[in-house]
Amino acid sequence: MVQCHKPPFGRVFVSRMIGIICFLIVIVLANILNHYSTSPLYHDGVSFLNANFWLLILICLILFVADLFGSISFPLNLPAPIIRAIGSVFCIAFILRVFEWLDHVAATSFYQMFWLLSFLIIPLVFLVVIAVGYIEIMRQLWWMPKTRPDQGAQVVNEIPPVAPEGNASEVTSDVKTWEEIGVEFRLMLYDLLHCFRQEIKRR
Repeated sequence: MVQCHKPPFGRVFVSRMIGIICFLIVIVLANILNHYSTSPLYHDGVSFLNANFWLLILICLILFVADLFGSISFPLNLPAPIIRAIGSVFCIAFILRVFEWLDHVAATSFYQMFWLLSFLIIPLVFLVVIAVGYIEIMRQLWWMPKTRPDQGAQVVNEIPPVAPEGNASEVTSDVKTWEEIGVEFRLMLYDLLHCFRQEIKRR
């Protein structure tokens, strides 16, 4: 059975930070070369990037946070699809500005057409990104190893630690960690899908 392996949090953080730093370096180099270039199109392109610099930074930060949440174990990764969907909306806003810039430079009429379509595209993309994100989370939960007796997994009976003599008042904590909650949720999901398949076979 193929299993899903999520990249570790540290690797995601470092790789996304490197991407943001490379983007900043590209912007700085573009502005430096702008002083030596004689192409009007290049000047307009750099001016466009400078005018939308903070929008691009915002998109990078939103997707950066979404990737960080996505690298965390369930259930802390549940906000990731919503954050990523918000970032996709800002990406569409940037694309609209690109078409507006193209209309200004090349005298086209793409912006008006896509501006009208954006009222349909934006909510559709928002819902699709959220749906795909949660489907991916469910798929990761489904393919993760399940510690069930009927699947040949080794079950270890945990014996609660006994308090040493003279410290009988010390009681072990029953607070569950997020990992234990995630395992219980995966088992519940497996039971529901298993019962659903059994009902379909009976019919």
